[in-house]
Amino acid sequence: MNALQNVAYDLERFGLRFVASPKHADVLLVTGPACRNMREAMERALACTPEPRWVVAAGDCAVDGGVFKGSYAVEGGAGAVLPVDLLIPGCPPSPEQLLEGLLALLEAEASGQK
Repeated sequence: MNALQNVAYDLERFGLRFVASPKHADVLLVTGPACRNMREAMERALACTPEPRWVVAAGDCAVDGGVFKGSYAVEGGAGAVLPVDLLIPGCPPSPEQLLEGLLALLEAEASGQK
């Protein structure tokens, strides 16, 4: 994710940037499995994110639990807790995959497909 901010990918040229608070976000980017102990925190983060908002599960762990799938402490991927709008598989997904997914989300929103 940090690579998206360097000069090679320059995420901000597309009007995208990472923010620290869900109150200032349009997209929640989930990068790990949905742990039982994190359920409430994930739900609160989503509740703090203003509409319109999207949830993106980035990486195999966020998609379906990844290598942690089946653990007693993991409920599964982000979709087990939140309504996920976009899945980006990979362990980890490359910066190109992340950028392609985020741009596809923007295009879908601009065309009214969401």
